[in-house]
Amino acid sequence: MTTKLTDIDALAQPRTDWTREQAVEIYRAPFNDLIFAAQAVHRKCHPANQVQTSQLLSIKTGGCAEDCGYCNQSAHFDTGLDASKLMPLDEVMDAAQKAKAGGATRFCMGAAWRELKPRDEDKICDMIEGVKSLGMETCVTLGMLTDGQAERLRQAGLDYYNHNLDTAPEDYGRVISTRTYQDRLDTLSRVRGAGIHVCTGGIVGMGEDEAARIGLLTELAVMEPHPESVPINHLVAVPGTPLGDSKPLDGIDFVRTIATARIMMPRTMVRLSAGREGMSRELQALCFLAGANSIFVGEELLTTPNPDEHEDFDLFNALGIEPMTMPAAE
Repeated sequence: MTTKLTDIDALAQPRTDWTREQAVEIYRAPFNDLIFAAQAVHRKCHPANQVQTSQLLSIKTGGCAEDCGYCNQSAHFDTGLDASKLMPLDEVMDAAQKAKAGGATRFCMGAAWRELKPRDEDKICDMIEGVKSLGMETCVTLGMLTDGQAERLRQAGLDYYNHNLDTAPEDYGRVISTRTYQDRLDTLSRVRGAGIHVCTGGIVGMGEDEAARIGLLTELAVMEPHPESVPINHLVAVPGTPLGDSKPLDGIDFVRTIATARIMMPRTMVRLSAGREGMSRELQALCFLAGANSIFVGEELLTTPNPDEHEDFDLFNALGIEPMTMPAAE
């Protein structure tokens, strides 16, 4: 089946029967055709010049039992990062209130855990309820979930659960050995089954080949239904991690990844996530043109740097983009 980038009405209708061959055809299309189609699809499904601003807080840093090769929070690697205990509720609420005052409509909380332990469930639920009471969208990333845990988080008011696939199935073993691809899919299935919105994406620039990037996008785009949120991260290479010497992905290839995600998952929030601190204004502008419509603001993304907030809003002003003032429409 040939994918016609000129048939915008058809592309704007979500479908989950994508093949890798069709994804390759989209990804490798002439750049101008690809970007034109991605922006046209974006305008069919989302406000043309609005971007959601989210903030991400590390509520428990370091000491993780997983061996994700990109992560400085793994206990397997010596990166100089000190492990911390779970933050108290009042500190989390202070951070959430500051995020809301700064314009964020979505507050994400991440803990460096292999899985959510029963002893921490009450504290996490209190955080979710507290942030929800501020009128913000809530998101957490806590590792793997077991039966019943997703339902409890949903009862506390959780809107989104983040659990990234990271890369394509065939590339996964190069990145992590302590958790299987199926483990990740099982957690996402529990999240979906509990009625929580799914936030799952991946990381590019980890030394993967083009086929792995396209494979990741295809895995995401055949989920039924599509994830409501797909973060596309560019690796922030950290010395001391196995992937710390990875060569940055070419900017044009990164934009192709964003555009392909937008076309294959037309109604999804495509989140321009980690790695923006190393991107030029022009590269970020191309990402917005390609259909990215969410960013993280604030000084850090968990433990990696992020652009200063004034830089983000200066860029918005230059591009005529408005930050969303209400939670993103589903």
